[in-house]
Amino acid sequence: MNNYPSAMKALVAHGKNDYSLETNFPTPECGDDDIILKVEGCGICAGDLKCQHGADMFWGGNGQPSWVEPPFIPGHEFIGIAVQVGKSVNGVSEGDRLTAEQIYPCGECRFCKDGHYWMCQPHLTFGFFHTVNGGMAEYIRLPKNSRVHHVPQDLPLDKALLIEPYACAKHCVDRADIKGEDVVVLSGAGTLGLGMVSYARTRNPKTLIVLDLADNRLEKAKEFGADLVWNPSKMDVVSEIMKLTDGYGCDTYIEATGHPASVNQGMSMIRKLGRFVEFSVFGAPTTLDWSIIGDRKELDVLGSHLSPYCFPYVIENIANGTLNTNGVVSKMFSIEDWKEAFDCASGKNGDLKVVFKF
Repeated sequence: MNNYPSAMKALVAHGKNDYSLETNFPTPECGDDDIILKVEGCGICAGDLKCQHGADMFWGGNGQPSWVEPPFIPGHEFIGIAVQVGKSVNGVSEGDRLTAEQIYPCGECRFCKDGHYWMCQPHLTFGFFHTVNGGMAEYIRLPKNSRVHHVPQDLPLDKALLIEPYACAKHCVDRADIKGEDVVVLSGAGTLGLGMVSYARTRNPKTLIVLDLADNRLEKAKEFGADLVWNPSKMDVVSEIMKLTDGYGCDTYIEATGHPASVNQGMSMIRKLGRFVEFSVFGAPTTLDWSIIGDRKELDVLGSHLSPYCFPYVIENIANGTLNTNGVVSKMFSIEDWKEAFDCASGKNGDLKVVFKF
């Protein structure tokens, strides 16, 4: 790329609640195995907010080790145009529109070698390590092992920036293994929850019920394919599930709020031999009566992490309209206004997905 700058604007995380916009941050260098993207946009994830606010799973505490490696540039929901391509890179040309999965797999550990690359043992991810900086900057480097995917040039930015969260949503719903006779409860109708609703609808459950405390999100969930939408602050949702299922409970419960109350709510409404899928990142430990899982109900309790093998499907089906994205991106900001953007991304003003546009 001609006139490739030596410095760029970047949001840089130095520590808990120590984030700053730097206007003279060194632009990444392109090695033989690297791709440099000029960033078009980057979404703000709930994980980005929890990291900024110092959640234990990122910075350590309450028995958890520190995971992040500052200083780093946040942001893993990015889209960009390739402006430099290393001479050893195949299948990518300058001008290609690309994204990459959040995980940066080592390629050498047991998980990478047996195909479970998203559980890579070193577990570097874009946007939390200075060696794999994220997309809240004008440029980003995709190193050799990046899981790179092409994005249609004509896909609008507000849709393209939902590829990564919707891919995570797809993996979660796949973990739920929804069948046609299932009563499915999905708790949480934020960006990821709405992606789950849209994809779960394609699995044709008997009844798809969405729970959220925000009525505007419930309206969107209904638009995206939910059969029933309930606000737990306005009704006894456990009682309603029992009425709906002859006292047995729902077959599947997907937890996508990150709030401890949602976990206990799910354990109360799920039937014996049911399936509970935990998706969220929590800001603090959650307490649960584990006897519900074992002696009382013999539940299958599953986790869901990242988006393995989901990007191609999601890119194709966002582009063709099968996965509904209408109105999910509610605000776009410049990186200079990052404080306001992070504040809006908390959802306190009713926003869903908040993104940066470069």
